[in-house]
Amino acid sequence: MRHIGHIGTMLFTPSELAITIGQRIRARRKAMGLTQADSAIRAGVSYRTWRRMEAEGKASIDDLVRAALVLRCEDALTSLFPPPAAASMDALLRDQRQARR
Repeated sequence: MRHIGHIGTMLFTPSELAITIGQRIRARRKAMGLTQADSAIRAGVSYRTWRRMEAEGKASIDDLVRAALVLRCEDALTSLFPPPAAASMDALLRDQRQARR
């Protein structure tokens, strides 16, 4: 299966998406004037883990969250999986009532 996800109009395989995220982590880190070693220490991950995250896009969810916190991108993570839209007006009203509780 070639086309799994997309950013904008570009389609990505899981591997391509992971590498793209790694490249963005590197760019953000550099823009903030941090070294890989400093970033790894601040995130509480090994230097090897940080390097692999940037180079290959390989990281656990915990490591990705730690990187997002160091790079001040945690807000973007909280919007990754929005709740599904209500299928009907009744469902929308029920969801709103539950949210108020």
